[in-house]
Amino acid sequence: MGYRNLQQCVADLERHGHLIRIVEEIDPNLEAAEIQRRLYQAQGPAILFENVKGTRFPMVTNLFGTFERTEFLFRDALSAVQKLVALKIDPMQYAKRPWKYLSAVCPALSMLPRKVRSGPAIDCSTKLSELPQQVSWPDDGGPFVTLPAVYTEDPRKPGLMSSNLGMYRVQLAGNDYEPDQEVGLHYQIHRSIGVHHKAAIERGKPLKVNIFIGGAPSMILSAVMPLPEGMSELTFAGALQKRAIRMISRPGGPAIYAEADFCISGTIAPDGLKPEGPFGDHLGYYSLQHPFPYLKVDQVYHRRNAIWPMTAVGRPPQEDTSFGHIIHEITGPAIPTVINGVKAVNAVDAAGVHPLLLAIGSERYVPYDKPTRPQELLTQANAILGQGQLSLAKYLLILNDADHPGLNIEEIDRFLMRLLERVDWQHDLHFQTRTTIDTLDYSGDGFNAGSKLVIAAVGPKRRELPKEIPSGLSFPDGFDDARVCLPGILAVRGPKFTHYGDQQEASLARFCESFSIDHSVNQFPIIVLVDDAEFTSATLNNFLWVTFTRSNPAADISGIGAFTHQKHFGCRGSLVIDARLKPHHAPPLIEDPDISRRVDDLAAPGKPLHGLF
Repeated sequence: MGYRNLQQCVADLERHGHLIRIVEEIDPNLEAAEIQRRLYQAQGPAILFENVKGTRFPMVTNLFGTFERTEFLFRDALSAVQKLVALKIDPMQYAKRPWKYLSAVCPALSMLPRKVRSGPAIDCSTKLSELPQQVSWPDDGGPFVTLPAVYTEDPRKPGLMSSNLGMYRVQLAGNDYEPDQEVGLHYQIHRSIGVHHKAAIERGKPLKVNIFIGGAPSMILSAVMPLPEGMSELTFAGALQKRAIRMISRPGGPAIYAEADFCISGTIAPDGLKPEGPFGDHLGYYSLQHPFPYLKVDQVYHRRNAIWPMTAVGRPPQEDTSFGHIIHEITGPAIPTVINGVKAVNAVDAAGVHPLLLAIGSERYVPYDKPTRPQELLTQANAILGQGQLSLAKYLLILNDADHPGLNIEEIDRFLMRLLERVDWQHDLHFQTRTTIDTLDYSGDGFNAGSKLVIAAVGPKRRELPKEIPSGLSFPDGFDDARVCLPGILAVRGPKFTHYGDQQEASLARFCESFSIDHSVNQFPIIVLVDDAEFTSATLNNFLWVTFTRSNPAADISGIGAFTHQKHFGCRGSLVIDARLKPHHAPPLIEDPDISRRVDDLAAPGKPLHGLF
């Protein structure tokens, strides 16, 4: 069903048993976020908090809390939207098979955004301090908007079709922000708002910004959707809700989404940056305080029956995992048309999305025999790392589809085992050093700075993967408690990390130098040094999170029998990844115990949350 606004969505979810109401007062400071995290883990319903402490506005959470509910929200439009994205990527598909795409082309023409003179979004006004002051984690720098849709128009060509809608972090208060006058605006590199901001600076003009909260779910999803260049998020949102997005035209400023529940309208301050954060983020750690642009707020609008949508981010999987699921469902089939030879890509949610990409490519230009060294896979890997947000990846693991017919890229454990059965550490490691990584990833050697590693494996199976630790296996002093994470992957508890030397940390070097290349430990292609081997090996998700969020490839990878030849690094024995916490890492996210006890009480028999998680 195509919802025009959030009110229709809430009513429909409640009617179909997907949403319940909570009348008891809920505190937006830590309590609401912990409830949401528990709801998501339990695959529970959406909840409308009718009585929110410190504000007159209700809050709704867990709208996208299950894959099934997310698909339910867009149930009438998914097929047509998939075809629309495919046509944008390759318009010739319509000429080849017009009957297949007719259902997408005709409705799309009526879903272009349109200007209106007024709308419910600007019926009322309020102040920043009267909005729900949601704080998700104990050390957050202040209250944040967790589902914002930030709207800007290109100063070079103002208008709806040259606009950008993105989900960028918005801090409502705290730090050095003037109360009720300023909000922080955190946007990362590779984001279109940065292009608009730069264009405004070059023209000596202020960049006006509107921050929408609420409205139809289609606008929330469109704000996070990695659309093909030139496809308007407003058009995409219209396709998702099966009707045009109405935008209120204003002289001298960007348009306002007519069905928004709230709109914070202002101008990016021209006088520099202010500290933003900390904020508990989607990698499972705090992103620390850094200078970012901020908004001078002119007006805070809201509709009469406004509802504040919220979520909580943290160590994945969380509610935003559902975004990744539906994005893959919509865009996944189009990937082969974007990068020749690439069959599938998976940004691994459990590893924090950007730290780890899996890919299936193809060695297509080998007519005489099967390749035993990656060739075209490396070209495809570089193309993947040149695509928008995929360029933020640290690790890219790529296999040849001919070696693994029918391999499902979503089956991460099988993918890893297939790679480890074939990889040759002397040839298959390809580093990029001193480059950009995710701004939120603190494993690198500076803000937004780190390295990347491509592991490309082709050819026949080289080894059997051990599932048990060889008897009598011993380790150097300070290393113990070895645990098998997956066949072929061993986690070993190491001493506390000290500091990097000229090449690497001393205990990592000592560990690698303690084994010869014919030692039995080399049966394991990968050894991960960790602070807690029991935790790391307990689940696949634990292994993925620890290994790929706590390592910077160029600094934290070594190996048994390591060598460098013509600037190529390889090793003759096991690859060793140092995934211990380092002093420069951001702290992991931990709940406030008092809040946890409060939520436990709310979930006790006879209390409003009983039976939900």
